[in-house]
Amino acid sequence: MDLGDAAGWAAFAISGGALVVAVKAQRDGRRSANAAEESVKEARRSGDAAVRSAVAAELTLADQQRAAEEQRAMDAEAARPRPALFIQYQGGAQFHLVNRGTGRAENIAVAEEYDAMDPWPEVSLGVNEVYPFMMAGDMATHVPGAIRVTWDGLDEPVSLLVPPNSA
Repeated sequence: MDLGDAAGWAAFAISGGALVVAVKAQRDGRRSANAAEESVKEARRSGDAAVRSAVAAELTLADQQRAAEEQRAMDAEAARPRPALFIQYQGGAQFHLVNRGTGRAENIAVAEEYDAMDPWPEVSLGVNEVYPFMMAGDMATHVPGAIRVTWDGLDEPVSLLVPPNSA
């Protein structure tokens, strides 16, 4: 073996070692690239989840605001002054229409005709105000058990019970 052959064999051994190092470096680079790609995918999934979470939070906030507004409207409606009409028997043929509510009843009118009852003009009653009226029954005409009335702001007629001791 010549001295020139030793340098060739040394170069061959060094190139083999370089090949092994290069193959390992390529595998490590591939693993690193795959890990980076998975990290990017995970970041995208995390970002998508954050967007979904933000959208859900916005929808929840909108629902809460709508519910709060509905509650405010219901509270305002409940606090609104309302009339509460009742009939009181005074004796004989004399009755009183009384507003025991918290608000005024405007343009109270009888919704039906009752034979035993004198017709009313349109009546308005403030809180705790009274309107006297007469109902008289006989053998052919009986005092009704209830009178249906309406007033401004009321959609359907309301039945007011006539006290039983008047019949």
